[in-house]
Amino acid sequence: MASAIQLVQTPDSQRTFDNDFKDRYRSEKYNYEGTKIVSETPSGSGNYEDYKNEEAKRKEQNNSDSISINLGPLAWIFYIAIAGAVIFLVYILINEGGSNLFSSNRNKTVNNFEEITVENIKNADIITLIKNAENDDDYRLAIRYYYLLVLKTLSLKNYIKFEDDKTNNEYLIEVSDKPFSKDFQYTSYLYNYIWYGEFPINLNNYITAKTNMETLLKQVK
Repeated sequence: MASAIQLVQTPDSQRTFDNDFKDRYRSEKYNYEGTKIVSETPSGSGNYEDYKNEEAKRKEQNNSDSISINLGPLAWIFYIAIAGAVIFLVYILINEGGSNLFSSNRNKTVNNFEEITVENIKNADIITLIKNAENDDDYRLAIRYYYLLVLKTLSLKNYIKFEDDKTNNEYLIEVSDKPFSKDFQYTSYLYNYIWYGEFPINLNNYITAKTNMETLLKQVK
């Protein structure tokens, strides 16, 4: 054939777009912008019709809701303040707070018998005071401390209730039904004679009185 044959294909029908076709692609299902979304799908019927009709909505969560604190160059001041507060709290609890909750088994140093009160006798280091008086050959004072040690021991064992202004006779009444009541009575007599009588005692006299008080302490313990 001398001339070329041209084949022209014509469509069977011409397609047209609806005027609102863009609106149908603006829902959450057609979000292709790549925005990071943290979401969860609530429980539903699971039917395709619900999803198609956009009845099953997703709850979006914004990651920017989380709180972060950036102290910058002042961060070290913040941490020092926290550490100082913790150290101070521990100090208070150990030395003063909680009714001596953490220090009930520790001896507290006192300088003389006048400093021993109902508040501190349970933790007063009376043994050291006795040794200091013995080193100074002050046997009267040592007996004074020994008697305070007896009262402290009786108080710790709940045999008596130690009070600053209570008399020895009142303590004797509190232990009158105890097996060691007579020994406590004799110890109180020795203490009153030596301390309040202001009679000087030598080493032998002191050892005799000391032995009696140590024997009573063993009975109480």
